[in-house]
Amino acid sequence: MGKQWKTIFLVLWMLIAPMSVLSQVLSGRVTSGTDGTPLAGATVLVRGTTMGTSTDANGMYTLSLSPGSYDVTFSFVGYTPRTVSVSLTANEQRTLNIVLQSTSVTTDVVVVVGTRATSRTVTDSPVPIDVLSAQELSYTGQSTFDKMLQYRVPSFSVSQTPVNDATALLDPWEIRNMGVSRTLILVNGKRKNLSALVYTQTSPSRGESAVDISAIPVDAIKRVEILRDGASAQYGSDAIAGVVNIVLKDNTDGGTITINSGVTGEGDGERIGFSLNNGSAIFDNKGFLNYTVDLSRVNEARRSGLVNADAEADPGLGFGANITDVRNFLAYDKYAGNRNSAPATSAGKFLFNTGVNVSDNTEFYANGAYVYKKVNSFANYRTPYWRTYTAFPYLADFFGTGDSASYRGYLPTFEGDLVDYNATFGFHSRQNQWNIDVSFTLGLNSQDYTVHNSHNRSDIRDSSSIILNTPNESKEPDETYLYRENSPISFKPGGTEFSHQVWNLDISRAVSDKLNVAIGSEFRSETFVVVPGDQASWDGIGADSFAGIRPENSGTFNRYNFGGYLDVSYDVTPSFLLNGTIRNEYYSDFGNAFVYKLSSRVKAWEDRLTLRGSYSTGFKAPTLHQIYTQRVQYSFVPGGAIQSIGLVNNVSPQARQLGVKPLQPEESTNLTVGIGAKLSNDFNITFDYYDIAITDRIVISNRVPFGAGEVEFFTNSIDTKTSGVDLVVDYRNLALGSGMLGLSLAGNVNLVNERDGAIPQVGGTNVIDATQEALFFTSRPKEKAVLGITYEMEGLGLSLNNTYFGSTEFQQTGIDPNLKTVFDPKVVTDIGLTYNLLENVTLNANVNNVLDVLPEWKFEALNPAGTAILADPAQVWAQTMLLTFNGRYDVMTYDGYHFSQLGRIFNLGLTYKF
Repeated sequence: MGKQWKTIFLVLWMLIAPMSVLSQVLSGRVTSGTDGTPLAGATVLVRGTTMGTSTDANGMYTLSLSPGSYDVTFSFVGYTPRTVSVSLTANEQRTLNIVLQSTSVTTDVVVVVGTRATSRTVTDSPVPIDVLSAQELSYTGQSTFDKMLQYRVPSFSVSQTPVNDATALLDPWEIRNMGVSRTLILVNGKRKNLSALVYTQTSPSRGESAVDISAIPVDAIKRVEILRDGASAQYGSDAIAGVVNIVLKDNTDGGTITINSGVTGEGDGERIGFSLNNGSAIFDNKGFLNYTVDLSRVNEARRSGLVNADAEADPGLGFGANITDVRNFLAYDKYAGNRNSAPATSAGKFLFNTGVNVSDNTEFYANGAYVYKKVNSFANYRTPYWRTYTAFPYLADFFGTGDSASYRGYLPTFEGDLVDYNATFGFHSRQNQWNIDVSFTLGLNSQDYTVHNSHNRSDIRDSSSIILNTPNESKEPDETYLYRENSPISFKPGGTEFSHQVWNLDISRAVSDKLNVAIGSEFRSETFVVVPGDQASWDGIGADSFAGIRPENSGTFNRYNFGGYLDVSYDVTPSFLLNGTIRNEYYSDFGNAFVYKLSSRVKAWEDRLTLRGSYSTGFKAPTLHQIYTQRVQYSFVPGGAIQSIGLVNNVSPQARQLGVKPLQPEESTNLTVGIGAKLSNDFNITFDYYDIAITDRIVISNRVPFGAGEVEFFTNSIDTKTSGVDLVVDYRNLALGSGMLGLSLAGNVNLVNERDGAIPQVGGTNVIDATQEALFFTSRPKEKAVLGITYEMEGLGLSLNNTYFGSTEFQQTGIDPNLKTVFDPKVVTDIGLTYNLLENVTLNANVNNVLDVLPEWKFEALNPAGTAILADPAQVWAQTMLLTFNGRYDVMTYDGYHFSQLGRIFNLGLTYKF
């Protein structure tokens, strides 16, 4: 009996003792920062322990704890978690009320873009601004920043091409079908450097240079602000279609480690990535440091088409080869060795963002990034009936065992090494009600090229090389080397480099509660370097597939510009805003550019309804790439296989002899009017109309006869007009079951996108042709829409995105001029899932293009002659062979499309929060 009482006493003691120890109580209420409503079912956890609870129907919670210090985390679906440090003494009863903010970036977020005088919320802004949080970007399931924007922002397009040499290093992107060079990219409000690449192939954005936004590690991004309006008066050159400002993370409460992987539905294109983001307070909590490391590798994903033997043997469609030779080789490889693929890419990225309060009114800030990217792609396979043993017997030694039977052709590679870095250092100070910001920004992008498995088939008897000379030099072909069997099989064709240095001074002040003024200036120095290739890569015809840069086409080119602006905003009433900006810039190579902008906003219905509008003038300075690029370019021409084309620079003797004038800046006018309705704290609708007119648009010309050959050149050629509408509908935090539902619909329709006026001529030849007009105006979707659905409950998140791509049209050189190529409208569906495996471990899984939708195209007639062609199966077959290079590019053709030809892609990731 004694043992039984001892046992009972021991059990009672074990039950009662903790109750006496845990007499300290932490309690309170958790509410929404949006409208103050209680958050029922919010999670309250003590970090590092298994203790926790949930709020009741009134948002109330109670925790019994031992004396000591704790980090308590409060979280709720659709809201940003919050961690609070709490210390409890013996028998203490503490009340701690918590307000959680929605994770969605709402219209109340203060944005940088849109005005210089003072920062405003999206609701208060007189111009249309989209703000996307990092979470919203992650819902797309895409692995790079440019593709995330493509599947989230309807007016944002990315073109993907199957084989385009250096274009493989970064895909062309753009806003409102205006070309990649007419959107300005900012990082934390400062100008990002251009890439060193100018697109010279027949792809969208031909003749322009982009910022490599795919190089920005996505885990470093806090949010993205997209200004859909002309802003040259505020920011200078390039801001014709709009501005994208990338705001970097600045949190100090730990970080994340993410491992992600992916593979296509065909089992190729394997991707593996590792990312670390971490933030911490520094200098006794006077500052912060946040940094990101991102490492990734993507393998090649091949989508080659079946090659047609009859077309290959046909002298008009292919190579006029012996049909038996062709069939024998295609029996060996039905793809004719072609590697129509998404290239293998390896990348390493590092980025940091920091700020320190050096006094009560002055902050030092800095950010920087370094990116290295390696791309391995391929040129078209040189089949043994294209580069024959009879004409080049030494190729059997290069790519066989020395006899004709062993020679099966060869596959030239194209390998690119890209380095991109940028850094900003500055001080922000508040003195006597003046906000003063001074900064220095530098950036560089370099691209170096390598070609393997090729040869230089020139010899001293070869006279078909294209010699391009700089204004002060005249050189004859170098006949020192006898190539062919003496040729190397690896080449360094050279490369390019672009850098800039930017000094900024921005001063603003709220003169009164109604009047805000800002003044500022910018000095920018730009340098463009063209690096020559090794002699074997350019001498004579040069390396087969990608000729190197000749010394006389290389050089270092520099310019500077200095500008200033004045910005005034006046709140006539709390609901009526007027804003005006003027800017003047001087460029050392072409002179002055003066632009201005007027905008206004009226709010009604208790500030839930906003009417806004703006009118501005703008400009885009010709880039140094456009002025000084000069090279021989290999391009596919239907019916002509691979042809070499000479591109002469704008200041060359050839350009002067043709009467081509020096490049001047493009000029633009931009009208935007819109309406926004905030029907509730979670329900927003905006509708905007835009009209953009550009004069003296810079393009690469059509091929113009010159001497015994043909050349292309950059020129201010045409005027264009573009107009359309944007619609954004956003409904968040809809209670459904035990979770929250979010709905979003965004759409863009280009009502007009066309040339305005006649096409100028040079030497009796039109400067642009139907092929280029299609690239400018119809090669991107006229309509695009994104429908997104998200559902979040405790520990689980689901997303469904449908992206509608409207039809696109091309008129490729080489196909019958009475036909055009039309890509059908398509809907691409993505699904995603996030699941909290543990308190700090999250599983991310998604499937891009879950329905395996691929681009599909067809011919359409332009006139009765085209109708007659389409009625004849033999002619349709011939045109198909011309367009697809005899079947090699049967899905996308050679010009590419706006969503991937890779089909379904599976992605899986694991994130650890620390």
